Amino acid sequence: MTVANILPLFISGAEIAFILFIVLMVFGADKVPEIARGLGKGMRQIKDATNDIKQEITKSAEKQGIDVDITKDVREEIDKVKEEVNEVSGSIKRKF
Repeated sequence: MTVANILPLFISGAEIAFILFIVLMVFGADKVPEIARGLGKGMRQIKDATNDIKQEITKSAEKQGIDVDITKDVREEIDKVKEEVNEVSGSIKRKF
């Protein structure tokens, strides 16, 4: 996971640096690693909880006989659209 995936798009690098500077000034250099560690553990617990919920939903859906593999349906629709585009654009394509 890159920094660009984590940070919102409307905050620039200078603003992030300023926020980190303020955090450093308020909490001190000794507390910042502890705070970061606590935030990391909290994020990990949230991620684990969401994965557990997803697994429970998938298991329940499979027990009820519901198709949980949506990728197959999406792939079929994409293939249909590709075929239609190829039929329409086949006579339009230029030879290079």
